[in-house]
Amino acid sequence: QVQLVESGGGLVQAGGSLRLSCVASGSIFTITSMGWYRQAPGNERELVAVMTQSGSTNYADSVKGRFTISMDNTKKTLCQVDLQMNSLKPDDTAVYYCYVGSWSRTGDYWGQGTQVTVSS
Repeated sequence: QVQLVESGGGLVQAGGSLRLSCVASGSIFTITSMGWYRQAPGNERELVAVMTQSGSTNYADSVKGRFTISMDNTKKTLCQVDLQMNSLKPDDTAVYYCYVGSWSRTGDYWGQGTQVTVSS
């Protein structure tokens, strides 16, 4: 099992910045990728950014050039993924979920979600 603890998020004005962090513990040796998805009211959950253990990244077109994902997998018992969000727009308002891809039988993991609200 992998346990996730998210932090960050909150309320910010358009053009501002926020940083989200997600720390994974437990069976981190099963992790293949970490990242973030988001879901706005009335919308489906969508990919924001994902990074593999080898460092490959995938960003949603809407956040390219504004968001940066990073991962720290150097610790023995923890693995952390951060999302630096700059030049935020009201359209970025959503609940952001930490995502962990895993090869274990239990499948992938999701955080509890953290609210990001961007005011105009």
